[in-house]
Amino acid sequence: MQNGIIIVDHGSRRSASNRMLETVAELFAQRFAGRYAIVEPAHMELVEPSIASAYARCVERGATRVIVCPFFLGPGKHWTSDIPRLTAAAAAAFPNTRYHVAQTLGIDDLILDLLAKRVGHCEQHAYACDACRGTLRSGEPGAVLPAAGEKANAASNGQCASCPFVVRPDGTVTDTRRESAGA
Repeated sequence: MQNGIIIVDHGSRRSASNRMLETVAELFAQRFAGRYAIVEPAHMELVEPSIASAYARCVERGATRVIVCPFFLGPGKHWTSDIPRLTAAAAAAFPNTRYHVAQTLGIDDLILDLLAKRVGHCEQHAYACDACRGTLRSGEPGAVLPAAGEKANAASNGQCASCPFVVRPDGTVTDTRRESAGA
């Protein structure tokens, strides 16, 4: 059986958030190309690609088994009900395939390491890095909640400076490691 992998998040009205998941899927595909030849992103709702379209794309690319990997921390309603229901509906159109919904990211040493990395970033930047300075996230005196419809710190992309991926204001994601390597 040829495996297809679908990495699925909730889906967002913010295009930068949706593009970030698509970048995660691309990077996963690149890193594990020797193990998983078919990797597709999906959003549970709000925007395409949906689970159904990602499932169909996996089958078009030769998958006979599809593993849906939720890009969620905890095993809430989306994992226990919504994602399996949407996946089963998608699979019904392809009776010669099988699917499995993987566990959520959950509690893992790698998650703990990532949390420590984020806390360390705050400490190393005196609690005022470029992503948070002047916003409510910084906890700085005088930071104000933006008015309804106004963007908070529009120049900030929400990524920490140690992350090699930069989400540009237009929503494109750039890997700064490639830029510095001249790629």
